[in-house]
Amino acid sequence: MDDASGKIDVTRLLQQWQHGSREALEHLLPLVYAELHTLASRYLSRERREHTLQPTALVNEAYLKLANQRSVDWQNRAHFFGIAAQLMRRILVDHARQNASLKRGGDLPHLSLDDADPAAAPAIDLADAVALDRALSQLEAVDARQGRIVELRYFGGLSVQETAAVMELSPTTVKREWAVARAWLYRELTGRRSED
Repeated sequence: MDDASGKIDVTRLLQQWQHGSREALEHLLPLVYAELHTLASRYLSRERREHTLQPTALVNEAYLKLANQRSVDWQNRAHFFGIAAQLMRRILVDHARQNASLKRGGDLPHLSLDDADPAAAPAIDLADAVALDRALSQLEAVDARQGRIVELRYFGGLSVQETAAVMELSPTTVKREWAVARAWLYRELTGRRSED
């Protein structure tokens, strides 16, 4: 839900669920499932047609992992979707690693960071989700906020405006940080390839 009451409802339900309310979890699922499915669909729409992971499977696996997050102190709706994006990233990277038993790049999903402003940074067409995950981990060590923006935009499928809302930043800040992060990742990934 996009309105303020929807955000409050999700936050309240997350906190009630954290304190053991099964009823809160039952009410939470319909509120977040559709959004999680939309995020998964956006991400997977950039994949090659033969990709074996479907949005429903990605959402179901992410939701099962989220439901097992008993030790998380849920802060708000943004915190929930941030963790959901992290889990989707891990699921997609694990899926790519399983498929990487073939020759490097042979059957890995086609990845592109070029889904936003094309003038922000050079296009990046990647055939290696594992390399992207490694580079993103390095970016997170250098600049955690930029890493989170990439994770929400790329793995979570959020728009600039949605990312700004989740991170409580201005859209202008998100655009600027997204452009810098994409350029940094491009340099990391193309530099690593030339060394291979």
